Amino acid sequence: MDDKFIIQSVDFFTPIVDDPYMFGKIAAANAISDIYAMGGEPLFALNILGFPVKDLPKNMVSEILQGGADKANEAGISIVGGHSIDDKEPKYGLVVTGEVLKENLIQNKGAKPGDVLLLTKPLGTGIISSAIKKGVAKSDSIKQATDSMAMLNKLAGSILTKFSVNAATDITGFGLLGHAAEICRSSNVSFQIDFNNLTFFEGVKELAKDGIVPGGSKRNLSHAMQFTNFSDSINEVEKLMVADAQTSGGLLVSLSKDNAKKFLEYYNIKSPIPATEIGTVHNSSEHMITIA
Repeated sequence: MDDKFIIQSVDFFTPIVDDPYMFGKIAAANAISDIYAMGGEPLFALNILGFPVKDLPKNMVSEILQGGADKANEAGISIVGGHSIDDKEPKYGLVVTGEVLKENLIQNKGAKPGDVLLLTKPLGTGIISSAIKKGVAKSDSIKQATDSMAMLNKLAGSILTKFSVNAATDITGFGLLGHAAEICRSSNVSFQIDFNNLTFFEGVKELAKDGIVPGGSKRNLSHAMQFTNFSDSINEVEKLMVADAQTSGGLLVSLSKDNAKKFLEYYNIKSPIPATEIGTVHNSSEHMITIA
């Protein structure tokens, strides 16, 4: 194992969809994503479960765990154990152990001026999840978002080294801006992102206009205003959309222009959800991130 690193990640959360089985799948995909973002291969996982055993049907536990098991199976790993507690609110996730060749480790640093930024999934899962909880989400929006959240980042993770990616991270609770800022800080660069190149799930803008925005997304935007310069053409609703807190989002990758073109050509033939070019990397400047 001298040529490999062992890598680990843990993530769990409360239900964001009504279907227990789908919740299990999404939570598992989200937890495994960190391993893929580092260019690694997951090896095995442990369940983390909290459940109000006296208040909800026990068959819901079986459905949640089955969803997690099926997603782990899709990733090619086993869930070898775990821990559960009686809790007031359901919670589920995984501890995931993986490995990566030392020479292939991808981190959230190393982005270079001149690089292109790619994002492998649309944005808006936080807003749609809030709409689901309020009972106002449309079926098309729910399907798009849940299909995306349940999709493993396996394909993207498996080709990071193939296309010489310089830096990568998965987009989760801190949203696009929060996770992008981590790369900027550690790489001593700045990002310019084209708002018109960002893709959002169907209905996200209308929901945001109606005030269906989770508290986490609002906090993300408040924090991001410290290091983000928005063009005057971008309104408050659009700012919240960009800062939306994600669950099981895509990978944000930084790589050379030539390799970005090859990555997109290869990835978009194979993936049901296309990746998009969203911006460029520049020398460090006053604002870490500019949204134009």
